[in-house]
Amino acid sequence: MPFKFISRLSPLTFAALLVAILIAIPVLSVFSNVLVGGTGETWSHMASTVLPEFIFNTVVLCVVVGLGVSSIGVTCAWLTTMLEFPGRRFFEWALVLPLAVPAYVMAYVYTDLLQFVGPVQTGLRELFGWRAGDYWFPEVRSVGGAAAMFMFVLYPYVYLLARGAFLERASGMLEAGRSLGLGPWRCFLAVSLPLARPALVAGTALALMETLADFGTVAYFGVQTFTTGIYRAWFSLGDRIAAAQLSALLLGFVVLVLVLEQASRGRAQFNNTTRQQAMPVRVVLPTLPGLIATLACFMPLFLGFLLPGALLLKMALVEGDAQFGARFLDLARNSFLLAAVSAVVAVGLAILLAYAARLSRSNLPSLSNRVVNLGYAVPGSVIAVGVLIPVTRLDAVIASTWEASFGVNPGLVLTGGIAALVYAYMTRFLSIALQTVDSSLGKITPSMDDAAQSLGYGKFATLRRVHVPILRGSLLTAGLLVFVDVMKELPATLVMRPFNFDTLATQAHTLAADERLAEASTAALTIVVVGLLPMFIISRQIVGAARRAQTQDTGASGPRAVAAVADPSKA
Repeated sequence: MPFKFISRLSPLTFAALLVAILIAIPVLSVFSNVLVGGTGETWSHMASTVLPEFIFNTVVLCVVVGLGVSSIGVTCAWLTTMLEFPGRRFFEWALVLPLAVPAYVMAYVYTDLLQFVGPVQTGLRELFGWRAGDYWFPEVRSVGGAAAMFMFVLYPYVYLLARGAFLERASGMLEAGRSLGLGPWRCFLAVSLPLARPALVAGTALALMETLADFGTVAYFGVQTFTTGIYRAWFSLGDRIAAAQLSALLLGFVVLVLVLEQASRGRAQFNNTTRQQAMPVRVVLPTLPGLIATLACFMPLFLGFLLPGALLLKMALVEGDAQFGARFLDLARNSFLLAAVSAVVAVGLAILLAYAARLSRSNLPSLSNRVVNLGYAVPGSVIAVGVLIPVTRLDAVIASTWEASFGVNPGLVLTGGIAALVYAYMTRFLSIALQTVDSSLGKITPSMDDAAQSLGYGKFATLRRVHVPILRGSLLTAGLLVFVDVMKELPATLVMRPFNFDTLATQAHTLAADERLAEASTAALTIVVVGLLPMFIISRQIVGAARRAQTQDTGASGPRAVAAVADPSKA
């Protein structure tokens, strides 16, 4: 019966189903090891000693980061959408730039700045004549410090989505509120904020998933979370079952975040029932309130991008990596090789999956794509454990079979190279490429497919000669987004990289862990510079859409606001 069902599938649908199964294997592997592994001594020891600390720190991080990113993101989105003040057009696109800075790079920079021997505390002691113990200074290497790093790096998720929600519902809804006698603040609290709730919750959920997936920041700050526990159980204790059990708990936290995000909506509807699509009339702020608004937008950008970027550049130029040269070129080559291979494979698979869903008359390819999209919600440390467990077993089977057949042991075929690592990247980041390609492919009218068929083109010829040329820009964007995410990725790379194979991310982490922060700055700065590429693309889209809206807006109510929001799947 299964073979009969498979034989009825088209090659595209079968391929899409196979990709979805491969993406699901790491998560299924984690849960299967939990179910069959039982509770060993390692797990019992961790459950009685460090597991409560893991849970407490994780909950505290989620609560603080959630409140922080939502407050910063909503404030900046409202100011740049509804008010006119000095620098608004600059902040409109520049506020997304902190996404280019990985949280662990922020941790290295602020530790060098705020530690006891750093310039801030040294300057305070010299200025006031203090000595050690004479004053109190907040400890950057703490749960609070880690939460601050995440807040200033991840708030753009909320900013982008909340800004889009404010723009979509700004015109008619706010005019209706004002007609009822509501002032600007009451309109914000009673109209705009409730209607933007889905976007606010979705952006916060994205930030929380990134927080749960982080390893570099919490490991460097010494904050015990599930990701650090997974790494310790696998490498220090050599217990894959305990690592899988911790991975399952961490995945449970991710599922909880997604369930809460969905449940928070309930049965409420957030539809825009007005037909007015004009941009809102911006309130021109007086001098003092305008300066306060400028400062409110400047501080997140300064703390999340300008200050760490300037400090990284200074450290790289003044001190930098003592091994800069051949060693740095090797690291850069490894990073760019992994990122390029992953980007090409991800774009190819995304085209396959999106095109299969477009052509299929059944819901199976769409369901397969949903499974693939879930991979982005899985932390890198969980994926690493889920990939290593089955792949190492497959490596052992390949080696024994090859040796029995040819008398030679080939060694580690999959885990000894980058194949398993690229597989892990696909599980984690294929969703980004798929959403970008699928959204663009959906904008191509089906009549173009019909026209191609009338000219004698088959399915694959239509894809090659019609769709791919139209999708060229989206394919480039999808590949670039995956490229940058792979460049920044740390936990899976740290766990799964082949022996004596380092990347810029692992080098920066290793040097920072050895307190060689200045030397780590060269690799960290390179990662940030590469990460700026998609941010500039998003910024260009924001400015371009704003100009188009300004050109199209010819309403009679005076100068209208112009703005746009990037596609959430690209953010």
